[in-house]
Amino acid sequence: MAMERGPIRDIEIKYLIRNTLTTEIDNREVYMKGIGHSYYYEGYTTF
Repeated sequence: MAMERGPIRDIEIKYLIRNTLTTEIDNREVYMKGIGHSYYYEGYTTF
C-alpha cells in the first residue's frame, strides 16, 4: 500500500526503507543473506 501511495505521500515508503537499511555493508553474512533472499524472491529454492 505504501508503494501505491508513494507518488502522493512518500513518507510511508521512506519510513519502511529507512528501517530496513543497514550500515553493515562490509559484513559478508549480511551480503550473502541478501543474495539468498533475492533468489528466494525470484522463485529459486536450490542454488
